[in-house]
Amino acid sequence: MWRSISKNFKIIIISSLMAVGIITFSFLKDDSQTVNKKEAMSIITTQAIEKAVVEEPYIRLFIEDKVYKVAKEAIDMELLFDKTLVEYKEESIALIDTLLFIFMVLFTLYIFSIIKEGRKRQESILEEQREEANIAIPQQNIQPQLSTVNFSDVAGVEEVKEELEEIIDFLRYPQRYRALDIRLPKGVLLVGPPGVGKTLIAKAVAGEAEVPFFYQSAASFVQIYVGMGAKRVSELFAKAKEMAPSIIFIDEIDAVGKSRGGFNNDEREATLNQLLTEMDGFEESSGVMVIAATNKIEVLDEALLRAGRFDRRVHIPLPDFKERVATLKLYLKEKHNSVDVDKIAHITIGFNSAALATLINESALYAFRSNKKIIENSDIEAVRDKVLLGKHKIQTFNEQEQKIQALYQSAKAVIATWLEIEYEKIGLVSSSFIPHHNEILSKTVLENELKVLLAGRIATEQMYGDFFTNAKEDIFKAKRLSQQIIEEFAMTDEYFSTPIYAETLLQEAGSEVKSILSKLQIAVEQVRDYLLEHESITPQKSKEILDELF
Repeated sequence: MWRSISKNFKIIIISSLMAVGIITFSFLKDDSQTVNKKEAMSIITTQAIEKAVVEEPYIRLFIEDKVYKVAKEAIDMELLFDKTLVEYKEESIALIDTLLFIFMVLFTLYIFSIIKEGRKRQESILEEQREEANIAIPQQNIQPQLSTVNFSDVAGVEEVKEELEEIIDFLRYPQRYRALDIRLPKGVLLVGPPGVGKTLIAKAVAGEAEVPFFYQSAASFVQIYVGMGAKRVSELFAKAKEMAPSIIFIDEIDAVGKSRGGFNNDEREATLNQLLTEMDGFEESSGVMVIAATNKIEVLDEALLRAGRFDRRVHIPLPDFKERVATLKLYLKEKHNSVDVDKIAHITIGFNSAALATLINESALYAFRSNKKIIENSDIEAVRDKVLLGKHKIQTFNEQEQKIQALYQSAKAVIATWLEIEYEKIGLVSSSFIPHHNEILSKTVLENELKVLLAGRIATEQMYGDFFTNAKEDIFKAKRLSQQIIEEFAMTDEYFSTPIYAETLLQEAGSEVKSILSKLQIAVEQVRDYLLEHESITPQKSKEILDELF
C-alpha cells in the first residue's frame, strides 16, 4: 500500500510529522519539580529567584540549575515578586493544542490516503484475477448425460412416479400439449431427506422420456469471483435449450437458493438472481424441464417457490414397510439369496433407499467372506448394526418404541381426519403433515392444526403416564404456531397481546384434544394397529376406519 503513494506526498507527510513531533516534544518536555504552597513560600523567602514564568495553570520558579512548579492560585505574584522578574506564557498551552490538532489531522489524512490507495490496489488485483479467470475458464464444458435409468430401476416410490408421468409424457410428446395450448410447470422440486433417491428419480425421468440429462450440483455454481456463478448458470441453460427437449437437474439447490437478505454472499445472490432470470426467460413450451432436489425447503427463497418456477413440489418420504419390501426385492433381484424379505423389512424401519442398498451390498460381502454361495437373513442381520452406525442419521425403533411411536402417530392421524386437516401420509418414521395450503387462513383452521401437533404427546401421556422425546419436533412447531396466531396474526380481541395468551391457547387446544381422544379411543387403537402392520396410513384409510366406527 505504501509503495502505491506518490513520492512527493510521502516527503510532505514525513516532513510534517517530524516537524510537529519535534516542536511538540520541546513543549511537552517538563523537567520541573512540583511543590506545594508551603514549599514554594519557603523557596521564595530563603533563595534568590532568577525569574518566575507564568505558564497556565502553573508558575515556574527558576533558581540556578533547578526549576520548581507550583499552582498559580497558590501564591500572590504581586506581593512576592518584582514585576521585572515575571514572564507570562499563557499562549503556550494553546499553541501545543494547535500543534497536536495539526498532527492529528495530518495523521488522519495519512491513514485515509493509505486506505484509499489500498482499495484501489485491491480492486486492481481483483480485476486482474477476474481477467485471468476468464482466460483460464472461457466456457465450462457442459455435456449432457443420456440416462440409462428407468422407473423399473427405482422401487418404493409409486406415488412419486404417478406425479411425474405427465412430465415424462410432455417431454416425449410435446406437440400433443402444444396443440391444446397446455402448459406444464417449468420446474419440479423434489423434497425429501437424504438418501431417498431424489437424484435417481430425476435420472429415471430422463431415462423414461429419452431426453438429454444435465446434472449440476448447486454448490458448483458458487465461485470465489463475483459473476462466475451467474455465467455458469447462463451457459447451462443455453446448452439445455440447444438440445431441447431436455432436463436440467440441480442437486442440493439450497446451496445457492437460500433466502436473500441478512449476511448473504454477494456471489451466491448474483447466481440465484441469474437462475431466477433464466427460469423466467424460457417458455413453458421450450421443452426444457428443470428438476431440483433439496432436503431443506424451509430455507429456500420465496421467489424460487412462486408460480412459474418450482411451483410443483414432490415430497419423497422415507420408505414404509411396503416400499422397503419392494426396494429390497429390487436390490436382491440379481443376487443369489434365501432372504425372508418381509422379516428384513420389519427390522429396517427408518432405513432410506441408499441405506438399504448399502445393507444388501454389505451382507453380500459378509456372505462372500464366510464362503457362502447365497445371502441369508443371518448375513443381513450381522451387518445391520454396522450400517446403522455408519449412517448415523438413520432412525430406527425397537419393538417397544414402535408401539409408542405408532400410538403417537395414530393420534395425529385420527385428530387430523376428524378435524379435516389435510395431509398426504402419516407413518411411523415421518409425517407428511403440510399445513398452510391456502393464503388466507382462519383462526379455527390454525387452532385445528395446533391440536394435531399436540395429539400425539397427549395420547402417549394418557396411555403410558409419561412424556417421550419423540414429541420434540411437534411441540416446537406448536409453540411457534401459537405465537404466530397471537403475535403475528393478532387473532385476539386485543391487537397487542402478551406471550401468556399463547400459553393459554396451547392449554385450551390441549384440553379439547383430550376430550376428542376420549371419544375416539377405539379409532386411535385401530389406526395404531394398522400403523404397526403397514407403517403408514393415508387420510382415506383413516377416514374409512372412522366411518366404520361412527
